[in-house]
Amino acid sequence: MRETHRPRETAGDSGSGLPQHRPGRAFVHDSGASGSGTPHRSDGRPPHTPRGARRPDPAGHPGTTPPVPGWPASLFLPVSLFLGILFALITWQVAADGPLLRLDERVGESLFLRGPSALTQLFSDLGGVPVALPVLVCAIAYALWRGARRLPVYAALTMAAVPALVIPLKVATARQGPLTEAVNYYPSGHTATAAVAYGASALLLLAVARPAWLRAWVPPAVAVLLTAATGVGLVLHGYHWPLDVLASWCLGPVLLAPLWWVSRGARLRSAEPRATR
Repeated sequence: MRETHRPRETAGDSGSGLPQHRPGRAFVHDSGASGSGTPHRSDGRPPHTPRGARRPDPAGHPGTTPPVPGWPASLFLPVSLFLGILFALITWQVAADGPLLRLDERVGESLFLRGPSALTQLFSDLGGVPVALPVLVCAIAYALWRGARRLPVYAALTMAAVPALVIPLKVATARQGPLTEAVNYYPSGHTATAAVAYGASALLLLAVARPAWLRAWVPPAVAVLLTAATGVGLVLHGYHWPLDVLASWCLGPVLLAPLWWVSRGARLRSAEPRATR
């Protein structure tokens, strides 16, 4: 017997019968039930749910289904470009002994030896290789344990780029340090080490599976706080001029940009299976 056409019920209608499967009609797949299906109707119209009406964005911008943690490309790349230009401007002022350098010295002299010495020393040590590098090594080991292969290599190369770039700049500018006759203080190696080590660790944790209790915003927030504390401690303790630290704060995101791009691709690929379930 051929099935007769019945009018569609509205949301306010009530019925005691269970929905029947009718040939030739596609029905919406319930994400809570087992089986395969797709959350789209066969007639091309979106289902009657707010989430089902959203279209995933392959570029990974905010509003995708599921949401992808991390900065969108439309924000991170322009910010990195701006910081790169600012770093070049500061370096030019230091090399040319420009007016910005004299302003930096006046500001620095008013900040040196402020605050508890033990605390500022502790903050300064956060950017040392004995502290920052083991954190990155642990993050790399965790990413390898979670099955990542390329990302740990990129993270290690990013960390290796810090001395490869900072040391020649120190020699080329030969800036004298505060409270000392020694030179080669620009830019701050401790600040650059902290920015890259903690930033790369955060990107690795965002790209691989994390424990349920570790929210996506926690790793980048901790990385920013540790990097900021390092720079503040270096200035207050009298180890570096403010521009030395500011330049390394600008340099860190520039060095991390390639790693961020690769980790973003890894996050998008890991999100695709969840989006099609």
